[in-house]
Amino acid sequence: MNSRKLFLIFSAISIFVILFTVSCKEDNTVAATKLVKEYSSEASLKWNQLFLRVERYAQGFRPGPAPRALGLMGFAAYEACVSGMPEYNSLESLYPAVNIPHVIEGAEYHWPTVVHNVYKTMMPLLFGDQDEPPIDVRNEWNSLISELDAKYLNEAGEVVYNRSKAYGESVGRAVWEWSTSDTYGHLVYLNPFGNYNTNETYDWTAHYRGPGDWQPTSPGPTSPVGPFYGKARTWVVNETDKLCLPPSAYFMEYSEDPKSEYYAEAIQAYTKNAAIDYNVKWKGEFWSDDLSDLTFSPGPRWIAICNQIIKKENVSLDKTLEAYAKTGMALNDAAVAAWYSKYYYNVERPVTYIRKVIDPTYKSNLNNPLNGDIGFVPAFPAYPSGHSTFGGAGSEALASVFGYNYSMTDNCHLGRTEFVGTPRSFTSLHEMALENAWSRVLLGTHWYMDCLEGVRLGTVVGQKVDALPWKK
Repeated sequence: MNSRKLFLIFSAISIFVILFTVSCKEDNTVAATKLVKEYSSEASLKWNQLFLRVERYAQGFRPGPAPRALGLMGFAAYEACVSGMPEYNSLESLYPAVNIPHVIEGAEYHWPTVVHNVYKTMMPLLFGDQDEPPIDVRNEWNSLISELDAKYLNEAGEVVYNRSKAYGESVGRAVWEWSTSDTYGHLVYLNPFGNYNTNETYDWTAHYRGPGDWQPTSPGPTSPVGPFYGKARTWVVNETDKLCLPPSAYFMEYSEDPKSEYYAEAIQAYTKNAAIDYNVKWKGEFWSDDLSDLTFSPGPRWIAICNQIIKKENVSLDKTLEAYAKTGMALNDAAVAAWYSKYYYNVERPVTYIRKVIDPTYKSNLNNPLNGDIGFVPAFPAYPSGHSTFGGAGSEALASVFGYNYSMTDNCHLGRTEFVGTPRSFTSLHEMALENAWSRVLLGTHWYMDCLEGVRLGTVVGQKVDALPWKK
């Protein structure tokens, strides 16, 4: 066979291969799917930014339901994309009751569209029967959906976009359906003082044994918040893990003796409260996040920190999904463990002791600029501190992704007018957790032991989340 015939045969084969490849790409059935890490964090980041805007106004979502929602959405988005993340493992087998749909083998997916539709499906379901947020937030929600729908349709093409959209929706719906079987977590926001699903009620007077036990303080609710939340579903924490160290581990036994450790810690909260230097009070305000309609809540604060890191570092989508899943799951379990321990030990707030033993006119430094309340104290037992537990869990989860020496300036409240939101800089995420914990003493809402134990407990929770088999 001469060289001309060989050339013609080879050319014919080449043309056939090219035409076949083009045909397959147009059919969108066997074209190679880009890896998740080849995309930006845009879809996940924008939805988590929106979550903070919506959750700010969501009544009943603090302290537990907001972290729960973040854990569920973070897990769902991670699992929806893990087949395009060859360095990562699926965690589905650890939670056999959740039936997560799988991708079509050999089919092409546009991963940002998948993530977008996981969140677009789950957020309305998780916020459920909430009153609608303010009009500007509603407009932001609708605009985000329209923006990403149009952008990703243009990027992916109709066939791949529709396949990716349907898959993201199916994963979001599957994880949501699984979440509804959580008797003590699902719909708890509808009755933060009891349990909506079981109609259980909690009478704090039946658990009051005498001095040192929790009782309501004013201003604030006369019933405690989240009395049954310690029974909600967890990702890594078991029944033993949920109970923190007893107050006696910090040598804290109730006493009205001025020479006692108990009295000394009360003075610590009281004198810091009375400090004239506004810089002392400012740290408390900077980390507060206690008040609905004013800011997002204490658990999601660590998602706000995560958002800043992801935006600043231009993190790839696969690492972004890992960060949100780890942080959300850690915050969920931190809430369950902290509230289980709170109602187990039932320790009074410093304000109760100080008013009785030291100064009957005492008020905490936690004020509500929206309704004029002065000296607000959260309506649940003190030990351990929820803020501190969230801080330990959130900082540990984030450090496992971004590094234990990661330094940053926290701009969470930049531009706020209701209080001083000047950014603060830190040399590590753990340093942020420690200041967050100490801020509760500065506000006069917690004993120091509450904060020490909260950080310890939260760190353990974060470590257990990080110990899951995320990487191959």
